[in-house]
Amino acid sequence: MDRLANTVRPYAWGSVTTIPALLGVEATGEPQAELWMGAHPGAPSRVDRGGGPRALNELIEADPQGELGAETVARFGPTLPFLFKVLAAGLPLSIQAHPTRAQAEAGFAAEEARGIPLDAPERNYRDTNHKPELICALDEFEGLCGFRRPAEAADLLASLEVPELLPLVELLRNKPESEALSQAVAGILSMTGESATAVVAATAAAIERAAATDDPTGQFAGYAFAAREFPGDTGLLIGLLLNHFLLQPGEALYLGAGLPHGYLRGTGTEIMANSDNVLRCGLTPKHVDVAELLRVVDFRAGRPAVLRPTADAAGEELYPVPIDEFRLSRFVLDGTARVLDGQAPQILLCTEGSAELTAADGTVLTLDRGQSAFLPGTGTATSLTGSGATVFRATVTL
Repeated sequence: MDRLANTVRPYAWGSVTTIPALLGVEATGEPQAELWMGAHPGAPSRVDRGGGPRALNELIEADPQGELGAETVARFGPTLPFLFKVLAAGLPLSIQAHPTRAQAEAGFAAEEARGIPLDAPERNYRDTNHKPELICALDEFEGLCGFRRPAEAADLLASLEVPELLPLVELLRNKPESEALSQAVAGILSMTGESATAVVAATAAAIERAAATDDPTGQFAGYAFAAREFPGDTGLLIGLLLNHFLLQPGEALYLGAGLPHGYLRGTGTEIMANSDNVLRCGLTPKHVDVAELLRVVDFRAGRPAVLRPTADAAGEELYPVPIDEFRLSRFVLDGTARVLDGQAPQILLCTEGSAELTAADGTVLTLDRGQSAFLPGTGTATSLTGSGATVFRATVTL
């Protein structure tokens, strides 16, 4: 067992207070957006096995089977297949989508052939992997995910009574579903100059009026928040095409390839395949590759399913997902010992209270709120105990 020392990413949209409060440290006054737990080379966790801290990715590279287990290496290769995070959004994140593995492999090869540096702002593909994700709310978590039905999106836009939106309304009402949505997104992203500024400003003003008068679902307040933070950004119009969601603590969403989404505010645990491939489409000052985005986005409509964990007989509450590269569960501990099998590598994060890990040799590691640990895939079981504590478990499915 190794206690993890983790990196906090200070992205501009991060909350100033949430992650410091979780970790029990003083806030710096700067945004603290994501706490990374894992072996991603961009910000690997560190462990100390004597002789000073070492990066987890370097330990895995030196002994993949010893750290991950033979079965994990055979199934997923000699790297930790997932990245685990705490995400604290004080401001909206960009609306974005992620590629399939085949799209990532082809896109990475094409950008390498063109000589685009990996750290270039116009780079879309920084690796060859896909990036499915699961976000699980720690507090009320608000965002946008998946396309509304075109008729529903048309009704929402029409309700704002903005004349400049009428061509978009008619398109959504008179074209087949995927054609209507793809043409709407392409049309929005093609807007430039003063005309784009004018339609976004008129839409933002209408949203503010709606939020102040009749907003029973709270969606207009979320859109108004985004509009204030990104004035003039046509991503606001794309956001109106997406489903608004509000997760309560313990609820989760699974985000597969091609699904457009954007987080507005809130705190959650997030687990994903070990990738950094992002195609952005709005609410961002960063690069938007319109042609590649239109190729990657899935233009089927439908509301995302809210996931609630199901508990097994041992008290492990699992969030089911259709992939094996990551598996997220949680334990709400009541004093009863829970046994964690050691067939696969796992990261444990304590988000409430205090828990104890006991190894087969009797070694004990205490996890207080905000602390995390890496358990290698040695095949040896570990005991987890605590009372009034909540512990999230990130691993793989074998």
